[in-house]
Amino acid sequence: MDKATTIEQLKTIVKPYINNQEAFENLNEGTDFINDLKVNSANLVDIVLDIEEAFGIEIDNQSMEKMLNISAALTIIDTKLSEK
Repeated sequence: MDKATTIEQLKTIVKPYINNQEAFENLNEGTDFINDLKVNSANLVDIVLDIEEAFGIEIDNQSMEKMLNISAALTIIDTKLSEK
């Protein structure tokens, strides 16, 4: 799966949880879930669960703690998909 496709899927997943529309419209690999999109920590857990469901992967707690921005999410998704 290429990065652009994954980013588009992530946009669909995070959209219901964002509180900063401008940051969402400019979403890129450097976008931070909490600082840029203003996602609260409870919703960040929801995003992780939605990512697991959408990609058919399991994200362990250690990986979840690292998933603070789009770049980290892409790396974790890619790693988990390659382990399947």
